[in-house]
Amino acid sequence: MVISRRHAFAAVAAALASPHAAQAAEGDILVGQIGPFTGIPVPDAAQLNEGLKSAFAQANAHGGIGGRKVAFFELDDTYTGDGFVKAFAEAMARKPVALLSLLGSVALKRMLDDKLLDRADVVVLNAVPGAEALRNPGHAKLFHVRAGDRQQIEKIVGHARTLGITSLAVLHQNIPIGSSGLAMAAESAKRAGTIALKPFEATLEQPSLAAAAAQVAKSGAQAALVLGAPRFMADGVAELRKAGVGQFVFALSYVPAGLLVKVAGAGARGVALAQTYPNPMGATLPLQREFQAAMKAAFPNTTSYTSFHLEGFITARVFVEAARRAQPLTPDGLARALRAMGEIDLGGFRVDFSKGNAGSRFVDIGVVNADGRLIY
Repeated sequence: MVISRRHAFAAVAAALASPHAAQAAEGDILVGQIGPFTGIPVPDAAQLNEGLKSAFAQANAHGGIGGRKVAFFELDDTYTGDGFVKAFAEAMARKPVALLSLLGSVALKRMLDDKLLDRADVVVLNAVPGAEALRNPGHAKLFHVRAGDRQQIEKIVGHARTLGITSLAVLHQNIPIGSSGLAMAAESAKRAGTIALKPFEATLEQPSLAAAAAQVAKSGAQAALVLGAPRFMADGVAELRKAGVGQFVFALSYVPAGLLVKVAGAGARGVALAQTYPNPMGATLPLQREFQAAMKAAFPNTTSYTSFHLEGFITARVFVEAARRAQPLTPDGLARALRAMGEIDLGGFRVDFSKGNAGSRFVDIGVVNADGRLIY
């Protein structure tokens, strides 16, 4: 029975992964993902994609949603605002009920600034990053699964206070995730009452980062927090270590430990990363075991799982739970179901949209060990 089920998962995953998967059969439930599959040197979109597909393969192998299969497609926005607008228009021509796990502050800001959701009949479920500027006021059709940057930064500042840190340098990128993150760190430090912030701004260019890192090293701060896009945070950690910063370094969940090790080498050891999901390689929660079984069945050649894999899986699971309750299964019906279903427990990770469009406040801290893995 186990073997046949794995074969069913693998067959469905292969269909979802094929170039023809976007051609939904009559009666299928069509959903899509837009992301930077090219144009950005990190695997986040691809890992989210695998997590999404593993969950849909699992659901389809068990009969789908009310007997209907989920058909899934992905489009590349090339990590540009114009690319996102073009991909969004193409997606809307296919008439999906939802778009899942959109990625990139440039894309999300463009979607909100251009009021694309005002003109589109679709729900967006989950978005990365969780910058406050993208959540407030946000949009009624935009539902955030992951905890936001505010929750991550509050967790980091609270952890720093527990460690007895009284001065914290903030190396931040000159984009919304960096500037809004700095403001939230200042608010959290003020509430803590015992931590003084020392801000240092930089661009993604190496000379700018190196100069800011040198200033951090001279500042006398007991620890550093790096805020920005994933590559900025990885490069920022590397430059801090080169500048001689051996103290605690914190960063947000968007930088994968693998990328950090690749960029910073041994300098990644001891870096503390906020995590908005449980350990994807853990085995204590039912969610972790179910996720790993689905990934093993759908992508047997992928043996090491990241938080982005798990995030995709969880996002798809939330969609399936809401779609099963939606009457009718339209974008509006899906939005009503998300708000009405209250708190759902996915096996140790809870999501609740009854009080707003942010479903989770879960944040943990993972520390990169000598082997380049996160220890929770």
